[in-house]
Amino acid sequence: QVQLVESGGGLVQAGGSLRLACAASGISHISATTMAWYRQAPGKSRELVASITGIGGVNYSDSVKGRFTISRDNARNIVYLQMNSLQPEDTAVYYCKRGSAYWGQGTQVTVSS
Repeated sequence: QVQLVESGGGLVQAGGSLRLACAASGISHISATTMAWYRQAPGKSRELVASITGIGGVNYSDSVKGRFTISRDNARNIVYLQMNSLQPEDTAVYYCKRGSAYWGQGTQVTVSS
């Protein structure tokens, strides 16, 4: 089955950086469909952070534009989310998603002020 495993989360001070990784395995390759990063903060609904289509088109939420970058390594079947200039409002569990059906287990990102 398709499996998505996130890593790279942790505790960072405001202004710092983290790089999340989503390692995909299974039948489908990550380039076959859109991959995305979502996040869910305490008391809030899950929101789309960034996405990358099968042909490389990218999209970002307004709150992270200019700070976050989504990319993928097709050879290694990994999707990344580079997060710079992190702020406390970025604190959330970050989830990797493939297409409309598959989710990773999430990785916690905590930004201290």
